[in-house]
Amino acid sequence: MATRLVQITMKARDDSALGGFWAEVLGWELSSEGPGVTNLEPKGFVYPDPVAVCIDLVASAEPKTVKNRVHVDLATTSAAHQAELVARLKELGATLADVGQGDDVSWTVMADPEGNEFCVLDWHDPVQDTGPIATVVVDCADPRAMADFWGEAMDWTVHKVTDHNAVLRSAKGVGPYLQFLRTPDEKTVWNRVHLDIRPYPGDDVEAEAARLQSLGATPIDLSGTNVTWTVMADPEGNEFCLLAPR
Repeated sequence: MATRLVQITMKARDDSALGGFWAEVLGWELSSEGPGVTNLEPKGFVYPDPVAVCIDLVASAEPKTVKNRVHVDLATTSAAHQAELVARLKELGATLADVGQGDDVSWTVMADPEGNEFCVLDWHDPVQDTGPIATVVVDCADPRAMADFWGEAMDWTVHKVTDHNAVLRSAKGVGPYLQFLRTPDEKTVWNRVHLDIRPYPGDDVEAEAARLQSLGATPIDLSGTNVTWTVMADPEGNEFCLLAPR
């Protein structure tokens, strides 16, 4: 058994408006599976496919109070493209953000209209053929431990592991990378952005949940809610959702 990353979920005060922003940024299409939920996928995309990690936006009244521990990096192909993309993002409602990156970094840190941080990468980064999202980045304390857990939790290939970061990508060699980046910040609140993973068709989701627990995941009890999927936390407490096989 194994899982794979299929989407990220982001809480939003206004899922439709924020979805419209990200659809413009990525050139993706909008849909909705019900009130308060906006889905973003590439045009012509057949879900799920490792060529893209989709985005679900879910309406939430919870305020954003701290820097997100999960964010996306946008790909660029040249200095001119990076400058043009930053300018277009500002026109769409994004702002420059300071997360302590300093002045000597080659990427640009920005925030979407609801304050969710993201980066516009330097064009020298090796992110060819990833699509508009180059990397999904998760802050962590121990990249090596995260590589151990997520490398077993999913069938993605571990490409790099250091004390600074760990990098994984779909075994098919397509789509964005997943990076666990060492940061000094401690996790203090429920993540506003989280990972969603799925087993493959025919797999037993309860058996998969048990396997993830044996690797170090912790189940989160949401009994009394209308949640029909399994919510868990990785060994550093980052919440993620185990969806039904598909």
